[in-house]
Amino acid sequence: MATLQIEHLVRRFGQAAPALDGLSLSVAEQEFVFLLGPSGAGKTTTLRLTAGLDQPDSGRILLGGRDMAGIAPRDRNVAMVYDKNSLYPHLNVFENMAYPLRLRRMTDSDIRSRIGRTAEILGIGHLLDRRPGQLSGGQQQRVAIGRALVRDASIYLMDEPISHLDAKLRAHMRVEFKKLQREFAATILYVSHDQLEAMTMGDRIVVIDKGRVQQVGTPRQIFDTPANRFVAEFVGEPAMNTLDCALVQDGGDWRAEAPGVSLHLNAGWVTRHGLQNRRAGGVVLGMRPQHLTLAAPGDAGQPNVETGRVYAVETLGSETVYDVESGGRILRIWSRRAPDGRALPAIGAPISFRVDPGALHLFDSGTGQALAHPDPGPRRAA
Repeated sequence: MATLQIEHLVRRFGQAAPALDGLSLSVAEQEFVFLLGPSGAGKTTTLRLTAGLDQPDSGRILLGGRDMAGIAPRDRNVAMVYDKNSLYPHLNVFENMAYPLRLRRMTDSDIRSRIGRTAEILGIGHLLDRRPGQLSGGQQQRVAIGRALVRDASIYLMDEPISHLDAKLRAHMRVEFKKLQREFAATILYVSHDQLEAMTMGDRIVVIDKGRVQQVGTPRQIFDTPANRFVAEFVGEPAMNTLDCALVQDGGDWRAEAPGVSLHLNAGWVTRHGLQNRRAGGVVLGMRPQHLTLAAPGDAGQPNVETGRVYAVETLGSETVYDVESGGRILRIWSRRAPDGRALPAIGAPISFRVDPGALHLFDSGTGQALAHPDPGPRRAA
C-alpha cells in the first residue's frame, strides 16, 4: 500500500472553466477516502489523472512519495474500477479475475487462494465458471470490483462502482466494501455523488465543486460543521433548509429576521461565535429538517414557532417528510410518524412547527462561508 498526495492539480479542456482548479488532497496508507460532489465537479478527472490515463496542465501527483510525472499507467501499480464494467467477454469469471495476477506471474495456488477469498466476500464464488454474457449487470460489476481487489495495488481507484446495482445489493456492498478494505489493508480513493455511500463507508470525505475542494473531514465533521453553504446544502438527506435573513439586535435580544419569520437566538450562541461583532448585513440561516419539530396548533404565536401550510408529504416507513410552504418559501421537516396512527395532514392544511435555536447554522450571504454551527450535544428531533 502507499500514500497518495495530490498538489495544486489543474486540468483544462478547451476554453471552458477548468475541470480541476488547484485541487489538493491526500490519502493516507490504508485509508478509505471519498471524493464527493455533484456531476461535473471534477471527480472522475481526478481519478484519471491519478491513474495516468490523462495528464494535468499543472500540479503534482505523488504515490508513495514518488512523483508520477511521466510514469505510464501500467507502471503506477494502480487498480481502477469504473461505473461500468470492462470484462473480457471470452474469459470466464475466474480468468477475468486472474488476468492481472497472471501478468504479475503469481503461482496458480496463490491465484486460486486470492480469488477464492475475494469471490466469497463478493458473493460470486458460484459464478467463477461463467462468462460475462451469462451474468446479470450487477454480477458483472461485482466481478469487475473483484478483479481490481485481488491485485496487490498501491491504491485502488473506484469510480462509482456500485451505482448501477439495485438498492438491496448496494446496501450489502457498502458493508462488504468496508470489510474488504480492512481485510486487504487497502488504500482507496472512491468517487461518488451518493452521500449515503460516503457517510457510511468513508474514513474521510473530500467534498469538491467546480474543481475545487470545499471541505475535508470525517463524515461527522462534514455533516455537523459544514464549512460553507454549498457543503451544508449538498450533504444531508433531506437537504438542509436555508433562509436568507438579517441579524437584528434589540437590547439583549438577538433575532434572525426574514419576511414572515422572526427567530429568537440564544445570546450565548451569538457571543460564542462572535456574531455580536459582525457588521450589519445579510446572512443565511441553515436548519436541518431533522431539527424542526412539529408543534400543536395552539402553540402558534409562541417564540420560534412558525406556521405554514402543507405543500407535500412523503412517507418513509416510520418517518415522514413534510414540505411546508411558509413565508413564500418551501421548508422541509423530517418527523417521526405518530405512534397512534393518526392520519397525515392533507395538502394545504395549516401546520405549525418549532425551530430549535440551539440547532442553527449561519453562513455569510456573500462568501457562503460558515459563521456559526449548533452547540455540541444531543439535538431534539421531531
